[in-house]
Amino acid sequence: MPMRDVSSWNALIAGYMKYGEISVAEELFGGIHRRNIVSWTAMISGYTQNGLVDRALDMFEEMRRDSSEVKPNWVTIMSVLPACAHSAALERGKRIHNYASSIGLDSNPSVQTALIAMYAKCGSLVDARCCFERMLENEKGLITWNTMITAYASHGRGLEAITTFEDMIRARLQPDHITFTGLLSACSHSGMVNQGLKYFNLMSNVYSVEPRVEHYACIVDLLGRAGYLAEAKEIIDQMSIEASPSIWGALLSACRTHGNLEIAEIAARMLFILEPENTGNYVLLSNMYAEVGKWEEVNNLRALLKDQGLNKSPGCSWIEINGKGHVFLGGDKSHPQAREIYMLLEALPKQIKAAGYVPDTSFVLHDVSEEEKECNLATHSEKLAIAFGLLNTDPGTVLRVTKNLRICGDCHTATKFISRIYGREIVVRDVNRFHHFKDGSCSCGDYW
Repeated sequence: MPMRDVSSWNALIAGYMKYGEISVAEELFGGIHRRNIVSWTAMISGYTQNGLVDRALDMFEEMRRDSSEVKPNWVTIMSVLPACAHSAALERGKRIHNYASSIGLDSNPSVQTALIAMYAKCGSLVDARCCFERMLENEKGLITWNTMITAYASHGRGLEAITTFEDMIRARLQPDHITFTGLLSACSHSGMVNQGLKYFNLMSNVYSVEPRVEHYACIVDLLGRAGYLAEAKEIIDQMSIEASPSIWGALLSACRTHGNLEIAEIAARMLFILEPENTGNYVLLSNMYAEVGKWEEVNNLRALLKDQGLNKSPGCSWIEINGKGHVFLGGDKSHPQAREIYMLLEALPKQIKAAGYVPDTSFVLHDVSEEEKECNLATHSEKLAIAFGLLNTDPGTVLRVTKNLRICGDCHTATKFISRIYGREIVVRDVNRFHHFKDGSCSCGDYW
């Protein structure tokens, strides 16, 4: 293919990737005889955007290995770092960071911002902050400040998020809707109700940022988590925009935490209309019914799920050991080390019960025996991943686990005891936030 055609083919690759036509993009890429950096970057970026993060990382390594004439630019690095963030591949992210440093790309402000996001999403807030501090003040744009505030929010560090926001204001940057989403989320995850309400009011009155759906969701979550369910419901009733599933979902989750079935039914009915295929809403309400012994309502919800052909999303957790990811489903026995994992988990309850752990079987709300409930809890996906990590890392190594759902209360309690007994720091990233377990306590202060 003549060189003058490469740019056209690169544009086609990017276009097909944008619309999810992966196989067509791959065929085009395979047909380019002399690929340039734009060709490789289009593939890496396309894989990342389509959630094929392992392919993105493999493509980056293939480019480095097989293309001595092609050197990545800052766009290439920015395209591959989100793949590390998505899969919580901290070790691979660090390798890419080191490589970027070796070729002089880590000083680019956009790359530095991508590194902040990558480290934060991989659970290393210390590394994220180091990248932020290394940047010169005149290099930090609004996106960089927002990234750091959002990082603190996801790790439940409310005070640090507020301090960073105030530093940004002193640097004379104008906050936007993303800034306030991160700030309000940080307040919510930290139980800082008064501060959250203060910034919600300042948002429009001082900074001329009109509240969006995501900001109302944060405020409802903020009030709901703190137990102000009636006030949260009043916020929804007074909104000038239509409440989204995220807003009703925040209210429903808060009702589950505080046991308010009356408001939970209102929120659930709205969610059944707005997102009828989200099984989590049915399961959450079903669990609340089961807690108070309303088994007829539980059976009705189960029948509704069955009639609509819906299945509960399975719990899934993964952990990276020596640069390789290992995935576990709840009750999974397919892993090559399943026997050793289950032997450790069988012995674990005795150890942590001796330290004071009491299984919370309310998270297994089926009409089975207490012994069966405890068995079900013992094989949750995050416990499998933690056990695998304990078996395959040296004492003192930090374990980093990612889960596709919210960590359950029993796993949260058990992991605190595990961190103390084994002397490990365990970082769990669930669908909402990060939990840093160390010496028998969690960074969230049991508020999540």
